[in-house]
Amino acid sequence: MSRVFWDTNLFIYLFEDYGKFSECVSELRDRMLARGDQLLTSTITLGEVLVKPAEKGDTDLCRKYEEVMARTSTLLPFDIKAARVYGHIRSDRALRGPDAVQLACAASVGVDLFVTNDRRLHGKFVPGIQFIVPLDQVPI
Repeated sequence: MSRVFWDTNLFIYLFEDYGKFSECVSELRDRMLARGDQLLTSTITLGEVLVKPAEKGDTDLCRKYEEVMARTSTLLPFDIKAARVYGHIRSDRALRGPDAVQLACAASVGVDLFVTNDRRLHGKFVPGIQFIVPLDQVPI
């Protein structure tokens, strides 16, 4: 069993039709369920996922996304522990603030994998995260 953090883009691929990316995320989730892996993400992810339906005024879709994410994943807050980690991560000025928040939330609880399609994050080393991997290279 692994603790796997999904960056926002994976949930967007899962909820909307992004062709091969959507298929890849669905297959990853199936493999995670078969292995008993724990899915984690942050409340920042939830907020980012809600932007598009909120822009459209689709409160029903917002509620659906909230329910699905709360039921299927552990939503990590950006709390004091994560803020401390964030301070260290942001010393790498190449990282954008939102990316550092996601990494800090994941690192503050310790995760095996941080999965993202954001190429700028691949290869970064963050204590508390064993591996930061692109969606097409997830080793499970």
